[in-house]
Amino acid sequence: MHFTKDICRQLSDLEIIHKSLEQVDYFSCLYERYEASLLRYVKRMGVVAEEEAQDVLQEAFIKIWKNLHAFDPSLKLSSWLYRIVHNQAISCLRKKQSFGKGRETDFDEGLLAHIPDDDSGENSPEALEEKDQRTRELIDQLPLPYKEVIVLKFLEDLSYEEISDVLKIPEGTVATRINRAKKALRKLSAQPTF
Repeated sequence: MHFTKDICRQLSDLEIIHKSLEQVDYFSCLYERYEASLLRYVKRMGVVAEEEAQDVLQEAFIKIWKNLHAFDPSLKLSSWLYRIVHNQAISCLRKKQSFGKGRETDFDEGLLAHIPDDDSGENSPEALEEKDQRTRELIDQLPLPYKEVIVLKFLEDLSYEEISDVLKIPEGTVATRINRAKKALRKLSAQPTF
């Protein structure tokens, strides 16, 4: 059966799951629907090389396929998918970090040099891109539990409930981590530059 985007668009997430379990070709609809947002999430979590991010996503989709029959329809599918992709991305990051155990790096003060003190700065696309890059660099310096919630909340636009489902932590913990992450970001951005 040849699948078109129109066929996939007409199906709900649950219909795609049920049809995928009956006929594997329908799984491509699920992949098409979520691939871009999940790949973006993998990159935002720090797996920045395109090829490496693609590998993480491919491994995650293999796990999704293997566990598709175990999906609980009372959950939101996107949260379930993010959870699997999140675990795969964290696994990749931990492998990368294990090669650098014992190494310490200092905070790069130069990261903040280009962030303006007030809102009188340029609003050109280039200036906004530079600010966005600086913000990503600051987020990358956060401890993993803070980075996870910041990326999921502010970059992926997930609700506290969805973040709770993805990370398997209570919503109150999500709120606490977001608050602490914001404080850590303010502290990082307030450090003087030399």
